Amino acid sequence: MCRSVDVRTAVLAKNDGLAAELRAELARRRVTAVNLLSSPGSGKTALLELVLRRARERGQTVAALTADLATENDARRLARSGAPVRQVLTGGLCHLESAQVRALIDDWLPDPTRLLFVENVGNLVCPASYDLGETLRVTLMSVTEGEDKPLKYPTAFGAAHLVVLTKTDIADAVGFDDAAFTTAVERVNPGVEILRTSARTGQGVDTLLDRVLAVAGGVAPHAPLLAAKHLRAHGHDHGPAQDRHHEHDHDHGHGRAPRPTTA
Repeated sequence: MCRSVDVRTAVLAKNDGLAAELRAELARRRVTAVNLLSSPGSGKTALLELVLRRARERGQTVAALTADLATENDARRLARSGAPVRQVLTGGLCHLESAQVRALIDDWLPDPTRLLFVENVGNLVCPASYDLGETLRVTLMSVTEGEDKPLKYPTAFGAAHLVVLTKTDIADAVGFDDAAFTTAVERVNPGVEILRTSARTGQGVDTLLDRVLAVAGGVAPHAPLLAAKHLRAHGHDHGPAQDRHHEHDHDHGHGRAPRPTTA
């Protein structure tokens, strides 16, 4: 047991050190990086496509990284916005790490880029523990996922600078209890802002972009990413041991290294 804890601590500490270096490099290049976390099917790709399009309409230099276990579907969808997009195929890993993001930024990120959106692998467990050097962390969930999601995944929601509720256009149809959801978010992340959005109607898209641009303009985000370290230190998340379990589930023994592709 002590050995597994030591290994977990070492893995996360190495990632955190690389993330700090990456954050400094992004700051030097005046890039605001936004890490998007959610479960699969939350609608974050559809929402991000709209945000990218609106950003370009406002004259912002914007790009996106999108990560998945397989297929380049998300990159093709995001590229319709006209923004530069890079797909990362993780080869079975259920999260991105700061070293992967740094390599891609060094190799690909167009200059100048002022806004970089990172669409993490669809998973609220593994990605929550890994700092990617981002400026802003946004956790999303849809109205179809249940009001108690924040209580089930306190690291993902507790370390968010901003919480985004998606698919609000069908909230009444699925019987979503917004008040219960708000209470759950407040329990794990007191004071964090919650945005209600719909990719179908466009609700909240401009507001989300406004929040990102405010941070890019020097307005400090709500909560430090240190919240993630505090939560996992108190046993509220799953670390590398669980990551290896998820990797086994998704990799089926192929053991492939993460592979970036361009859309």
